[in-house]
Amino acid sequence: MEVWFIRHGVTKHNMDRVWQGQRDVPLAPAGREQARRLAARLERLGLTWTALYASDLSRADETARILGARLGLAVQQDRRLREVCVGQLSGLSRPEVEKRYGEYLQSTREDPWLTRFPGGETLAELSERVWSFVRELGGGRYLVVSHGGAIRAALLRVLESRDAVPWRIRLENTSITRLHFPNGAAAEGFVNSVGDAAHLEPGFSLE
Repeated sequence: MEVWFIRHGVTKHNMDRVWQGQRDVPLAPAGREQARRLAARLERLGLTWTALYASDLSRADETARILGARLGLAVQQDRRLREVCVGQLSGLSRPEVEKRYGEYLQSTREDPWLTRFPGGETLAELSERVWSFVRELGGGRYLVVSHGGAIRAALLRVLESRDAVPWRIRLENTSITRLHFPNGAAAEGFVNSVGDAAHLEPGFSLE
């Protein structure tokens, strides 16, 4: 079983460095262009896909629909693929969070997995949510369009690591993170690639 996690295309909140969480922010025009580039890249690979899944938030769903239109795949939504709920941080910039929630930031530096976003989830809860989705997949090769936090949680679950700081893993919008499970998700998994965004390089052609 292979799971190709795709981070959604860029949004205005991403560009403005504003916390999104589960706020339903649409793709920016640049995000649609990123998705078209990724779709062209995936089509050239000539691979067979078992299914295409996406978070039900519009930025992930629209990214998936752009991919599906080029690859001939229908999009199946799953709420478990949503971004972590950041609660009261949604819509705030980093300086605003530092001013209002300094105690939270200190706590998350000490324990990023079990510190709860104010009014939201913990990363441990996010990990359980995303992993419940992965465990239900059968054999095959899947495209899964989700969010930065959710993909990092899945990646670190495979690596069996809670010591790493998730936000140190850089995932560009529409980047590919490939996970491989030779004997299914109930057994050990392997990381094939992280944050692969070659289709965003200047020399990449849509033709």
